[in-house]
Amino acid sequence: MEPTKTLAAWQSECAKVQSALAEAGVETAADLPTLEEVRVRFLGRKGALTELLKSLKDLPLEDRKACGPQGNALRGSFEAALAAARARLEDAADAASLKKDAVDLTLPALRPPRGRLHPLTTTLDAIAGIFRRLGYSWAEGPQIEDEFHNFSALNIPDDHPARDTQDTFYLQDLPRLLRTHTSNVQIRAMEKSKPPIRIVCPGRVFRHEQIDATHSAVFHQVEGLVIDEGVGFADLKGHLQAFLESLLGSSTKTRFRPSYFPFTEPSTEVDVKCFFCPGSGCPACKHTGWIEILGAGVVNPAVLRAVGWDPEAWSGFAFGIGVERVAMLTHGVRDLRDFYANDLRFLRQFDEDLV
Repeated sequence: MEPTKTLAAWQSECAKVQSALAEAGVETAADLPTLEEVRVRFLGRKGALTELLKSLKDLPLEDRKACGPQGNALRGSFEAALAAARARLEDAADAASLKKDAVDLTLPALRPPRGRLHPLTTTLDAIAGIFRRLGYSWAEGPQIEDEFHNFSALNIPDDHPARDTQDTFYLQDLPRLLRTHTSNVQIRAMEKSKPPIRIVCPGRVFRHEQIDATHSAVFHQVEGLVIDEGVGFADLKGHLQAFLESLLGSSTKTRFRPSYFPFTEPSTEVDVKCFFCPGSGCPACKHTGWIEILGAGVVNPAVLRAVGWDPEAWSGFAFGIGVERVAMLTHGVRDLRDFYANDLRFLRQFDEDLV
């Protein structure tokens, strides 16, 4: 292939590229994008320096040997200048970023937000803690239960309204339900152990309730069970009086009213003197001066027989208290739904450190 370019012509083009490189101002580029534009202008696919080096093939062989080192040296010096300029600009960018994000280590540290236990959790712990000090053990059981442990073993008849779908959540395609109380835990504990027994069973329960200011489809209970020799109603009253005085204060006055529960006989509902109006009557106590706090009674012999215990040898009592109801009374909350709204404005009032 015959040469198409003369030595003089190539050297003239080389001089023009050198002049353009000098005018490009690599050393004074203001930022990285500008520097990149200069690089592409000379070393891109169709850059001036790239085209100059490609044209070496058009020179005679002897001229190529002389001009090749000159062109490579020109490219090497340009690439070195680019590298130095890039390092300078990157260092300047790093310094600016550090200055912008600088942290003054002498400043006092910011106090991080702190969470606290939910008022329902603290109420449940307070209730269970009192019973632990009275010698009760903590017991837990499944939230998905069968009818035997939730109803039949508790002497609840097949035609009792509590078994209706209007009151109980039944699971589709399974002979199971969501427990309506934590009494199922008492039955399971009695099946697994031998008397005497003294337990409290805290937990979440589910009922098909219309949700309003005082009712919820999901809420919490603490139920208790004591089985021993010669245990009767007087023991029940003593335990509950001690519990309520510990929970609400030593001056708490109680009232036991006759009631009915299938799993206890006799049964009672326990009221406390209203501590909002000291008995004079107010909306909280429905103007009666008393607030219902829990249900209780002597364990029905049918319940003992259901788990294989001899009611002639053993007796006991059981009770149940709603955690939300206690929390509403002790904290002066009028609407149960506030406990589940996850509104920090509401929760902050129970602990001033909650931020």
